[in-house]
Amino acid sequence: MKYARLGSSGLKVSRLALGCMSYGDPALGTHPWTLPEERASRFIAEALDLGINFFDTANIYSLGTSERILGSAIKREARREDVVIATKVYEAMHEGPLAKGLSRGAIMRELDASLRRLGTDYIDLYIVHRWDYETPVEETMQALHDVVRSGKVRYIGASSMHCWQFVKAQYVADLHGWTRFVSMQNHYNLLNREEEREMLPYCLAEGVGVTPWSPLARGKLARDWDARSTRTEGDPIQERFYGPTEQADRAVAQVVADIAGRRGIPPARVALAWLSQQPAVTAPVIGATRSAHLHDAVASLDVVLEDEELAELTRPYVPHAVVEYV
Repeated sequence: MKYARLGSSGLKVSRLALGCMSYGDPALGTHPWTLPEERASRFIAEALDLGINFFDTANIYSLGTSERILGSAIKREARREDVVIATKVYEAMHEGPLAKGLSRGAIMRELDASLRRLGTDYIDLYIVHRWDYETPVEETMQALHDVVRSGKVRYIGASSMHCWQFVKAQYVADLHGWTRFVSMQNHYNLLNREEEREMLPYCLAEGVGVTPWSPLARGKLARDWDARSTRTEGDPIQERFYGPTEQADRAVAQVVADIAGRRGIPPARVALAWLSQQPAVTAPVIGATRSAHLHDAVASLDVVLEDEELAELTRPYVPHAVVEYV
């Protein structure tokens, strides 16, 4: 396994993060394809054996059961100080007008709930899951600064917002001497490269680590385009992200498959290798529901794509419409 500092922070993470959205009680939340605890725990243990020390979850994933599964597995399999846990806040965990968002009350309440579920007394990386249009950014940033000062959180990160919003939040933190975000978890892969316009150059210039989600485009870069699974059949987000540009996206996926064929490796390794070679990227957040998913991801770190291959992979891309992540 290879390791790197998360942006310009002192936090050292594996070059891959294991995303835990696939682990949780399938009867809870909006992901009926999740793996229950007994099956999920095997993947967390295997990831640790492969040297992955970076685990990403969220309070909303399967209504908290993803956090519980991750926390229990780490307690059994690793020393807490050797593991980096990232979790997120924003989505509503219960009914009512105060349930959702990044108000001071919501952050304090949901942080304590996440700590209980994870069975730990601190979060390494606490991520705001979305931009809150209803709460002043000053309130959010001061609350995040306070939870860092309290010792319950070590670093803070952000996810899926417009670059101007991220810049505004960082400016507010600087203006008041509050804690800055050290990471951006955004939608970035060979099928959606819109973040290259503003967000990635900003993160690179400011020393912000980038941990892209959906690095394999919901699996479209890892298997035959028309293949179907339990997840693809129950994942409406997939059509919203990739449906309008299907023809161009097919062409990109075909290039991935062609290069993989020439090299004699699975397509997933090519797609992940491309992402890892992008200068702003610290650690893609991978999903794993089969052992091969983990092994392909780790093996991708040893794949060095040539300049001609990099150009070939990006040539068919067409601009995608902006997706509002709300």
